Amino acid sequence: MATKIIYCQICGEEVEKVSKALCQKLFDKKTKKFYCLQCLANYFDVTVEDLLEKAEEFKSEGCPLFQ
Repeated sequence: MATKIIYCQICGEEVEKVSKALCQKLFDKKTKKFYCLQCLANYFDVTVEDLLEKAEEFKSEGCPLFQ
C-alpha cells in the first residue's frame, strides 16, 4: 500500500516522516494540518535543530509516533 504524500500547509513542500510525527505530537494526533520542519520551526519560533532534538527525545521515551 502506497503512503499518502502530505504537503506543508504553508510552503507546499513535502512533509517528511519526522515532521508529520512532530505535528501529531505537538498539536493533536488527529491533526489534518501538517508543516515541514522549517515552517514548524518558524511557527514555534525555534530552530530546526531544536525540533530534531525534541524528536529524538520523544523517540528515546518510546513514543510510537517516532518509531
